Amino acid sequence: MTPVPMGVLPEVCVGNQFDVVVVGAGIVGLSAALAAVNKGKRVAVLDRGAKAIGASIRNFGFVTITGQQAGAHWERAMRSRDIWLQVAEQAGIDVIHRGLLLPARREEAVDVLHAFHATPMGHACHMVTLEEAAHMVPSLRMDDVREILYSPHEIRVESVQAIPRIAAWLAERHDVSFHWNTAVHAIDGHRVETSRGVVHAETIVVCPGDDLSTLFPERIGQYGLQICTLQMLRLAANSAQAQLGAAVMSDMSLARYEGFDALPEARALARRLDEEERESREAGIHLIVVQSADGSLVVGDSHVYGPSQEPFARTRFDELILDEFDRIFDLPRRKVIQRWTGSYVSASDRTVLIDKAADHIRLVMVTGGTGASTGFALGEQAIAGWYS
Repeated sequence: MTPVPMGVLPEVCVGNQFDVVVVGAGIVGLSAALAAVNKGKRVAVLDRGAKAIGASIRNFGFVTITGQQAGAHWERAMRSRDIWLQVAEQAGIDVIHRGLLLPARREEAVDVLHAFHATPMGHACHMVTLEEAAHMVPSLRMDDVREILYSPHEIRVESVQAIPRIAAWLAERHDVSFHWNTAVHAIDGHRVETSRGVVHAETIVVCPGDDLSTLFPERIGQYGLQICTLQMLRLAANSAQAQLGAAVMSDMSLARYEGFDALPEARALARRLDEEERESREAGIHLIVVQSADGSLVVGDSHVYGPSQEPFARTRFDELILDEFDRIFDLPRRKVIQRWTGSYVSASDRTVLIDKAADHIRLVMVTGGTGASTGFALGEQAIAGWYS
């Protein structure tokens, strides 16, 4: 089958019957498509844009395992990481670096690291010396670091390149039929009504991202979802010291990620951070730093919750993110070369959502900022509901 060029919906495809139609070509939609073709199904993916431009490409490209909510979500992250490695090899996607360093600067943060290390999620992690950490990340400030935990699980890809590469690979290798610039207006039974005609499907997977009002708004509305807007930065560090052999987080992350924050030991850290870093805590700021193939650093992020995406970025949030960066890194010549915002759907009572809109229709969403980390496993879960 000849791959469908971006933006073209051939008339021969309109009205054709597919086994599975996926609405949305972000990471969750691509994951569902991959899971379906692995079951031998004929798959079409419809997306209203000319390419993916949402949360799937505006994130860190960081498949995060350590710190995910204990239980099913952590297991989804582990499974997704394994699928990422398989897909990266087959689709020609570079894994830029691996692993995660968590330097603890406060005594309360050290307590959280040790408590986490003692859980089943921490068994493959280990404490490293300051010298070992400096070898992996030469620019780390060590003067006030007490202890450092290393996780081997994480991988980093460049999302802006990886997401379109996965779509191209699914089209070329697995005959997935992609239809870009194709808005889905309604789903009536097995009919998917689009801006370019009608497509029929045995089963339909709707992956709307943070679009809560176009398809099945009454079903989505019952979950009380919000939109989280975040700000991120790219730095040109201009120094050989800026090389990262692993991603880096900070004390702020230990009081935010649920796999840490749910531990009893995290309460004291949260109280101290609320006192010392109140403005940053209110802005939802914590620190993740990863590196791109060109040597630049992706740094973030902030979190603001509401009924819609915030239209304007706040300079103060960028300043607070950089303040935390400068506490952890010694890179005096760093320079901001890019700024952007992103958004994702969020829920207070769940990490993912699979809603049975009908026997043959599923709404599938990651309800938090972990789509890249858990999407592949979630896609498998959604398809397994029909094709075990």
